[in-house]
Amino acid sequence: MYEAEDAEIYDLVHEGRGKDYAAESKTVIELILDNKPGAASLLDVACGTAGHLACFAEQFTEVEGLDVSEDMLVTARKRAPGARFHLGDMRDFDLGRTFDAVTCLFASVGHMRSTGELAAALRTFARHTAPGGVVVVDPWWFPETFIPGYIAADVVEAAGRTVARISHSSVEGDATRMDVHYLVADIESGIRHIAESTLITLFTRAEYEAAFEQAGLTPTYIEGGLAGRGLFVGVRRSDDQGAGR
Repeated sequence: MYEAEDAEIYDLVHEGRGKDYAAESKTVIELILDNKPGAASLLDVACGTAGHLACFAEQFTEVEGLDVSEDMLVTARKRAPGARFHLGDMRDFDLGRTFDAVTCLFASVGHMRSTGELAAALRTFARHTAPGGVVVVDPWWFPETFIPGYIAADVVEAAGRTVARISHSSVEGDATRMDVHYLVADIESGIRHIAESTLITLFTRAEYEAAFEQAGLTPTYIEGGLAGRGLFVGVRRSDDQGAGR
């Protein structure tokens, strides 16, 4: 669901399901400042429609976002007009600068399809993090914490539009196969159906931690996190300048 119009539906559904961007952002900000007091700049990787980034912009002087979907960035620019946005892939982007903090939330890193891709993403994050800076990653479920066959269903109404969402998740190899169907109804267009199927890799905790270490980041795992999956907080080692290259 990455077309321009559907980005609005994405926000409507997730906020209607109870996703609290402000509360989640507050938790992440506290973790960043605990590890890097005085942090003033932040890059949000896989920023989507800027739900978190708009909140980060209230705390940090310089805020930038990056996403692989230009249509998501169209909505993001409207939500956080003072921020800079970039189109790019988390595995290999180069913005030519570093930040006090780099974040990758909403389990976006789970879209990496192998430990090699995960390691490439973490190296890229580290390259964009100043020595002593912080990288915060919201992971997908671990193999032992994922619930196969999980079904979710929600109906959200707002601004003359009704969206019904139902999803089913299963294990496919080393990944979650998430099938999601939407019925979207509004006055002008009537009813339409959107279906998407996504693979999200079930990396182990040890695989995440190894990727952090290889990138020159000292990781800490925090139970619970933003959505029950936990959080990884990595501090960029000042004595390991080349690890992210």
